[in-house]
Amino acid sequence: MPKDIPTLKGLDGEGSVQVHQDPAAKIEGAKVFSVYGKGGIGKSTTSSNLSAAFAQMGKRVLQIGCDPKHDSTFTLTGKLQSTVIDTLKDVDFHAEELRPEDFVTEGWGGVQCVEAGGPPAGTGCGGYVVGQTVKLLKQHHMLEDTDVVIFDVLGDVVCGGFAAPLQHADRAVIVTANDFDSIYAMNRIIAAVQAKSKNYKVRLAGCVANRSRDTDEVDRYCGTVGFKRIAHMPDVDAIRRSRLKKKTLFEMDDDEDIVRCRAEYVRLAETLWRGTDPLAPAPMEDRDIFELLGFD
Repeated sequence: MPKDIPTLKGLDGEGSVQVHQDPAAKIEGAKVFSVYGKGGIGKSTTSSNLSAAFAQMGKRVLQIGCDPKHDSTFTLTGKLQSTVIDTLKDVDFHAEELRPEDFVTEGWGGVQCVEAGGPPAGTGCGGYVVGQTVKLLKQHHMLEDTDVVIFDVLGDVVCGGFAAPLQHADRAVIVTANDFDSIYAMNRIIAAVQAKSKNYKVRLAGCVANRSRDTDEVDRYCGTVGFKRIAHMPDVDAIRRSRLKKKTLFEMDDDEDIVRCRAEYVRLAETLWRGTDPLAPAPMEDRDIFELLGFD
């Protein structure tokens, strides 16, 4: 990493200390969504199929993976692509030497795919990586002809660094399952988004129940805190198979499950495009979630 990494400074939300993003790197003109959720819950699957659904609607889409694993977009491109941070490292962080094709890959439906990556473990802040990615995209005018930007963000980490996409987003979407651990993580993410919303335009759009036959626990939580489920993706083998084939559902051969899931992703994309009411749920105390969802 270069020596001039921004230091952690300045209050951003009550009690938080964060990397400041460059105000000049603000994303304008596009609708921006950040996708969060518990690690392994299916954020990348949701993000990529949502990008494909927007593309099928005729929208110009940019998906930014914010995870050192850099596997957010591989079902759109069919491969793992190099990260922005590794590409910058190859040119000794001289961004002026890069061309868009060095860090952007066109995926299915014309979706522009970027993997921000992350700093080496224990050595830096994810917020720097997100900031540099957006700055680079702006320098190369990649955001000027974009209708939708989707940030697919690492796990349920709600530190200042990986909360950085919330500084750009219009709406945050949380992916959950119908189980205690996923809902517990969702509760923490809600608290993080609410903190960001004090100083930024980001608001909560709702949650997507993923890999779940039922939604009763998710709906019980949402009813208690004032949140909303805006989609339900069932636990079907077709979604697992699509990942193994390195494809979105929109490239898979038709069968009943695939057609049904595609329709739900398109419905979700249409809902987000039309605009959702800003939600302001009241996150629960940890003990109260145990009482609500725990077993005797």
